[in-house]
Amino acid sequence: DGLVGSPCSPRDSQESSPTPQFKSINSSALSFLYSPQLSHQYKTTGKTIALTRQTFTLVQADFNLFSTSLLWYFPFYFSVQLLQTPDAVAVENGKSEQERDSIAQEKDNIALEKEQLKKENEQLKKENEQLKKENEQFKKEIERRKAQFKSAWRDIPLYADWRKEEFQTVNLTLDAATAHPALFLSEEGRRVTWQEPCQELPSCPERFVSIPCVLGQLHISSERYFWEVEVQDAHSWDLGVCRNNVAREGRVTMSPQNGFWAIRLYDGEYWGLTSPETSLTLKEKLCRVGVFLDYKAGDVSFYNMTDGSHIYTFSKQAFYGGLRPLFRLWSSDSGPLTIVHSHA
Repeated sequence: DGLVGSPCSPRDSQESSPTPQFKSINSSALSFLYSPQLSHQYKTTGKTIALTRQTFTLVQADFNLFSTSLLWYFPFYFSVQLLQTPDAVAVENGKSEQERDSIAQEKDNIALEKEQLKKENEQLKKENEQLKKENEQFKKEIERRKAQFKSAWRDIPLYADWRKEEFQTVNLTLDAATAHPALFLSEEGRRVTWQEPCQELPSCPERFVSIPCVLGQLHISSERYFWEVEVQDAHSWDLGVCRNNVAREGRVTMSPQNGFWAIRLYDGEYWGLTSPETSLTLKEKLCRVGVFLDYKAGDVSFYNMTDGSHIYTFSKQAFYGGLRPLFRLWSSDSGPLTIVHSHA
């Protein structure tokens, strides 16, 4: 009995040794499989493997679908391209050709416009040069005429502005001591108007009584003088110069023989107060009159200072004694006369 199971017994080794080994292995496997921790881990790993296989299966299915789509699309795409090639290429080529032609035409138009502008610029330059030459010639002609005028200005009744250069401009005021009682003077003594009733003024040998006149403060016995008078709002007036000693009372006829050198506007007509009176034909109503007195030469000239035109001249008169500026209004509706203030 003590030798049963001994390795030295062949019979025992063939029939009884496998049984203990098999039991040992099965026992270990069972202990592994039924361990709670390992069993949970095994289940989790199995699920992961199952999910991974499922995902792989889906990816493989998508890939198969994509491959199938490509296999279907590429032949269709190339077949469509092949079918469209002749017409599409022709259309595209036509569009490109039209665009190139349009761009080329636009470039040509721009080039033509540049050339036209260049020609116009050259023409303007030529015209400008011509205008400069004409302007220079005009200036030379003006200077020539001005020089000619200055050498004989007394004999040329034109160009009032040039004539002024030969005369002394005076800032004239009115002498209240000479004013007719119906004439009212402005405070600064440059404006005269007719007002009624007449003023009650002290008797004065200088005052006009029979004709409604007033004289300027200036006493002239030499030199050349010039002044301007606004007449645009006056409807009937006399304007000029007179001797300082003319008659102030009684019936007085205003003429050079009686010491008056003047022009007149009455009833819409202009007159030179000669004897007999001289009718003056003017193009337009006077607004501003310039009086030029050259005592030494015996000349009194009247000019329209609006356009510089000549009105009338008393020439080569026999002046003696002092002369004074003369202003006359005819009635209450005559309007005012205003001496223009000079800034010279």
